Amino acid sequence: MKTSPKTTNTLKMTPVSAPRSTGLSSWRGWLLAATTALLAACGGSGSEPAASPAPQPAPTTQAETTGATDITNEAVLETMRRATRFIRENLAVNGGYVWAYAADGSRQWGEMEAYPQMVWIQPPGTATVGHVLLDAYHATGDEYFYESAAEVAAGLIGAQHPAGGWNYLHDFAGEESIQRWYDTIGKNGWRLEEFHHYYGNATFDDAGTSEASQFLLRMYLEKREAVYEAPLQKAIDFVLDSQYDNGGWPQRFPFVEDAPDLHGLPDYTRHITFNDDVADENIKFLLMVYQSLGDERALESIKSAMEIFPATLQPAPQAGWGLQHTVDTLDPIGARSYEPTALVTSSTAGNAAQMMDFFEWTGERRFLEPLPEVFDWLESVRLAPEQVVMTGREYPTFIEIGTNKAIFNHRRGSNVINGEYYHDYNPDNPIRHYSQWRSVNLDGLRERHARLMETSPEDMRANSPLNRQDGFALPKYFSVTSLEVSDLNSNIGAVAIDRPDDERIRELVDGLNEAGYWPTPLRATSNPYIGDGPAEPAEGDFGGTHVGDAYDTSPYMTDDPETGISIGTYIQNMSALMQAYDSRQ
Repeated sequence: MKTSPKTTNTLKMTPVSAPRSTGLSSWRGWLLAATTALLAACGGSGSEPAASPAPQPAPTTQAETTGATDITNEAVLETMRRATRFIRENLAVNGGYVWAYAADGSRQWGEMEAYPQMVWIQPPGTATVGHVLLDAYHATGDEYFYESAAEVAAGLIGAQHPAGGWNYLHDFAGEESIQRWYDTIGKNGWRLEEFHHYYGNATFDDAGTSEASQFLLRMYLEKREAVYEAPLQKAIDFVLDSQYDNGGWPQRFPFVEDAPDLHGLPDYTRHITFNDDVADENIKFLLMVYQSLGDERALESIKSAMEIFPATLQPAPQAGWGLQHTVDTLDPIGARSYEPTALVTSSTAGNAAQMMDFFEWTGERRFLEPLPEVFDWLESVRLAPEQVVMTGREYPTFIEIGTNKAIFNHRRGSNVINGEYYHDYNPDNPIRHYSQWRSVNLDGLRERHARLMETSPEDMRANSPLNRQDGFALPKYFSVTSLEVSDLNSNIGAVAIDRPDDERIRELVDGLNEAGYWPTPLRATSNPYIGDGPAEPAEGDFGGTHVGDAYDTSPYMTDDPETGISIGTYIQNMSALMQAYDSRQ
């Protein structure tokens, strides 16, 4: 297995010359349209069976566009420009953004509080803003939005790790400043252990590298500007270089030789990672690269990645997957201290859906054959109705290897200094920042599997996205569907943003304040850093809270939010307005 970067050949860029794609759909939808395959694309860690493409909006009539409002397209466009001008002139740091800002500029947050010169790569951060700006350009044809997107791209290029990926965040004040942040704010975020050590490398976690890479690909394909060629090449090489010979990907790369133990556990960042859609996101980006640029290396990497799924599937009667697996034995392995070594029901359901995708891509029944044992194992750990704690969540997250017992995570203490996580078989008083129960559509998975068993492998191969399509084009819009991560204030979540009706258009236009932003209650806040916590716990029970005592810098929801500026709200509202504008053309 390779454990260090390899030397790759420079990609010869040969993008497809094709008109820009039109229509609103999820990436699953455009992949299906581009390949004419009955696919659900990459299921990742989701527990639902593959979804059908998002339905296209119904044609808009003239009555609907004028309707009960006198808001003109010119007013919609001016609102979009004013909102964009505000964030560019008042919030951007070298083209980059965090998630939320106090109205007076005194504090700013990504997933945690950020320094003034920081930008957040983790969605919905800098690259998400870039996508919405490029989408706005597609909707309106206004070069102002392309210029704004180019500014974001420049910021991402400035934040790109030399190896080609991105960290969760970047500090334009320099290495000394970011190390100080990790040693203070980062280290004291009790539940956010991924910020407890500064590795100095890049991560695949939470889709930051994937989203930034996709955005650079879009920018390059838009006008074929040479400025994006080398950074895009680095991003592609990063995905290829970091892949193990067995097809898996680690969570972080390049590897850090002196990575410390954290909370008594060894460094987990080299493990083969399924958690947070690492493999799914990489495959998705590589499909885009292969179809749009014709890079055969991307195709070979995808084929290799498919092999790690059946290779890491554990044998019956516990036919499932973990969040991570070791590189050498391929056994499940723990990560953060509240992610014990175990089989994981949500990862298992997601990987099973992915295996069905692979059959649709290859026509190889070996991807389908082990799945009945997977479904049987999931059924074996399903809770009886009287055991269900959270409505709709019938499956414990973690299942102990060997005993098939559900295990639950708890914590004691009040901060990262005096506190600790532990697990046992008791479902009472679990941690609540990391769900201990999951929703799995097992019936849907079984039905899809039965349907695929009756399909023709030849038809699957004929319509596979692994066959490069002439005239392939990326979707017109990226920001209107499946914004996977909320900024904790806008409450976007993983939902599509519908085209607004006339009443909503009026709300959006009138709701932009004089300064140029949409005021948003900042329900997510955090304790300011006041030093490392004491060795003795504070009074109170912090086992089920999102934040500990006053020394814990983790974000939490407040009942008394201040009004501020949310990048998630900007993304959501811009996505709605661009659809309103586009539907009137």
